[in-house]
Amino acid sequence: MKQTKSTKISEIKRDWHLVDLKGKILGRVASDIALLLMGKNKSNYVRNLDMGDFVVVINAKEFKVTGNKEKQKKYYRHSGYPGGFKAETLENLRQRKPQGVIIHAVAGMLPQNRLKDKMLSRLHVFETDVHTFKDKFNKV
Repeated sequence: MKQTKSTKISEIKRDWHLVDLKGKILGRVASDIALLLMGKNKSNYVRNLDMGDFVVVINAKEFKVTGNKEKQKKYYRHSGYPGGFKAETLENLRQRKPQGVIIHAVAGMLPQNRLKDKMLSRLHVFETDVHTFKDKFNKV
């Protein structure tokens, strides 16, 4: 009788992926990045282990959005103090902190569990095409 082989932590192999956002739609590329961070593209995927790969995102400022999201979509935060509620449009946040927009979009597409922070720690976002992980992609 054959038994199904369970994936072990020692068998996990992590790859590096480079994603260029120039001209790509934010939500569609964020869901692709989330799949890579979870490891769902692997044949031995199990949901109770952190099996995801490393993802480097470049040109974070140059993504596209459809419709009127640039002016209408709002990002909210609260300092915890009375009167500390802040709202900011996508247009303003893109100018001030484009990495935050990408991380926020990807984080919303990851499962809300204990593995989420580990998955997000493997996401590296850069405003331009200059990044510090060039040696990871030079392999042939």
